[in-house]
Amino acid sequence: MEEIRQTENIGAATASGVIRVETAAGDLRLHEFRSRIFANQRFLRVWLPPGYEAPESAGRNYPVFYLNDGQNLFENSTSFTGVEWQVDETAERLIREGLIPPIIIVGIDNGGKDRLREYMPNRSLQPMMFRVHGTRYPTFLFKEVMPFIARHYRVAEGAANTGLGGSSLGALIALYTAAIRPGAIGRLLLESPSLWASNRQLLRQSRTVQRWPERIFLATGTAEGGRPDKDQSMVDDVREMASIFRRAGLNETRLGLLVEDGGTHHEAAWARRFPHALAFLFGRPTG
Repeated sequence: MEEIRQTENIGAATASGVIRVETAAGDLRLHEFRSRIFANQRFLRVWLPPGYEAPESAGRNYPVFYLNDGQNLFENSTSFTGVEWQVDETAERLIREGLIPPIIIVGIDNGGKDRLREYMPNRSLQPMMFRVHGTRYPTFLFKEVMPFIARHYRVAEGAANTGLGGSSLGALIALYTAAIRPGAIGRLLLESPSLWASNRQLLRQSRTVQRWPERIFLATGTAEGGRPDKDQSMVDDVREMASIFRRAGLNETRLGLLVEDGGTHHEAAWARRFPHALAFLFGRPTG
């Protein structure tokens, strides 16, 4: 947690222990969060939509979009690559333009050195990892994170008001969560999902899932693997995942698929595609 405390973008803590980020677009608040399930500590980064604190909104509850790797979403200074997703700027713009309703976005920081274990539900030879903790993630999300957010913020209930997503392994664990908790998540974002992990085990397991979220946005780039054969393999995996969704009954109004020509495995690509993802997942149906 120390690297975040040292950034110049963090404002003073409030009396309730909430840290406000002064340079973010809109109202971004940080909560120090201790997980009993993972036995570690992280930040939850809560972005509130315009008008949340207005007196006329006091009785309003808001949909919530939970995103993994929270460090990379809102600020360059905390992002692993030094590039953020621009989640706050994008969400504020789409709300003000009326393309999506006001929503709360929660960035769930990864566990640092524990990230791979937390985001992998199956054992793996590449990367070599036999003691994985990803099967605990759904309980962490539903029993720890979501109740915490509901205690502190005005949250609308139900799957239609609950989104989950991430990129890379953060997308993999989001997919796993949606697969084993059918009916709990209504909006799912899968950016460059690491479907290759654990010898594509989750991809195979997904073929038997009968119920998927109401809307899914699935995306990847054509230059993610670093060499032509890996690039093609990652695109093929994503197209196979899209086929699995379609066979389960998702039509074009429920499944958004984007394969970006030249897109790389990087926050800049995910930031570039985020406006499309957010509008598809939370915008009004067009069909």
